[in-house]
Amino acid sequence: MNVGYLVSRVENRIQTIAPEKVALKLESNATWTYDELNRISNQYAHALRQMGIVKGDRVGILLYNCLEYFALYFAVAKLGAIAVRINFRLSSEEFEYILNDSGTKILCFHSSLTDKIEPIKKSVKVKEFVCLENDNISTAKWASSWAVLENGSPSEIVDIDIDKSDPVMLMYTSGTTGRPKGALWSHENTLWFANMQILKWGLNEQSVAMSTGPLYHVGAMEDISLSVLLMGGTVILTSSGGFDIERVLSTIEEEKVTDILLFPFMVYDMLNVQHLSTYDFTNLKRIFSGGDPVVPWAIEQLHSLFPDIDFVQVYGLTEGTPVAASLDPKDAKLKGYSVGKPMPFTEIKIVNDQGNVLSHGTVGEVCIKSPAVSMGYWGKPEETASTFINGWCHTGDLGYLDEDGYLTISGRKKDMIRSGGENVYAVEVEDVLIRHTAIRDVAVIGIPDPKYIEAVCAIIVLHQDEVVSEKEILAFIDDKIARYKKPKQILIVDELPRTPSGKIQKFKLREQFT
Repeated sequence: MNVGYLVSRVENRIQTIAPEKVALKLESNATWTYDELNRISNQYAHALRQMGIVKGDRVGILLYNCLEYFALYFAVAKLGAIAVRINFRLSSEEFEYILNDSGTKILCFHSSLTDKIEPIKKSVKVKEFVCLENDNISTAKWASSWAVLENGSPSEIVDIDIDKSDPVMLMYTSGTTGRPKGALWSHENTLWFANMQILKWGLNEQSVAMSTGPLYHVGAMEDISLSVLLMGGTVILTSSGGFDIERVLSTIEEEKVTDILLFPFMVYDMLNVQHLSTYDFTNLKRIFSGGDPVVPWAIEQLHSLFPDIDFVQVYGLTEGTPVAASLDPKDAKLKGYSVGKPMPFTEIKIVNDQGNVLSHGTVGEVCIKSPAVSMGYWGKPEETASTFINGWCHTGDLGYLDEDGYLTISGRKKDMIRSGGENVYAVEVEDVLIRHTAIRDVAVIGIPDPKYIEAVCAIIVLHQDEVVSEKEILAFIDDKIARYKKPKQILIVDELPRTPSGKIQKFKLREQFT
């Protein structure tokens, strides 16, 4: 059994799901049934095979949210290949690194991203580019049109031996060394994680789950969506770009959504809608939220406005189980400061720097063990060995377990900023800024932001007699880093506080500037 099983069940030989049941819908627009999703994924799989993709090859998916995204992902899974799901918000330079590091053989991308890919097309190892047209932007001459995938055979691929331990997905997470790391997931990881959620929340064929995040993110696909597809329910996708909470609320009402994941800033947007009470949320059972804690006033307001809707806070990470712990609604009043208890088949322990397990109430590093812990980092044996130890993922997050087994996150061992549901590692931004000839020293920290939890702040020391404006600095980094990683504030100081050994004391900067 492999990930392709989720959609192959419409085949007569193993039919366990109604072919005409709606599987995917893009908001209230395009719709695919399970039969269409399976048939199209087969077409893509046969076409990719004809283009030379074999088991273990990497296929890049650089698409905005669309139905084709799922079909391509399942096609890659059916071939025993590895889907490299790439954040479309990154810069050309970041694309180049990921494509070369992963050894991506074929890149499938949206035409509106052509301008980012064209500058690097000759410097990457990609053998062929396949373009899905959108926004009235036609396919570049150097890329194949999407028709090359659509012309494949709709028959099921049955002659590839795929083991549950084979890799199926490679997702790059921001790295502490200035370069992202590719977290590798197996078919087993994916199916186990889907079943863990089904067992925890009772997702079934009647479930209508709405995904509000980008599909390159586990929070949009692995969280809830794949679980609902496994059970034969329906998944509603939101379009990429121009997030509009009222459009989301209208879709919840129109499509009778039962389960939705909203990042904290989306929850705040929702509560600020003046005519919120006019929407019909009769079918909505659960709102999930994760990535950052939701502030207490918002939780209280949600319970007050919608007492029949469960609000579930979750904690996890791409490589260490995307939902490793969850706080049940019934526990919110007494344990609202925590992220809850471990998910089914999940263990959590707190250790010190020597790896010794700490007692209840003592802060240390959070470690997670479950069938959904990543296989490791692609091509990075040292980082894999230091993060994944005897089956445990050492998360880099600091926290403690109370006497009842509830996990509370205290901070981040890694120097990471959480902005609008995205991870931003300070070293990535520092690595780009320090290239400016006028900058002698730089430190990047997170500062409080009322909507996005944290915003990126760069504190800069200039070379003697150098003068440079914030506008000039932002222009310099414009094409070198993703927009969400760019500093919202740039401060120029005479010097940065350092320890006797030369390490920047960021806690002093946080005290001074936050």
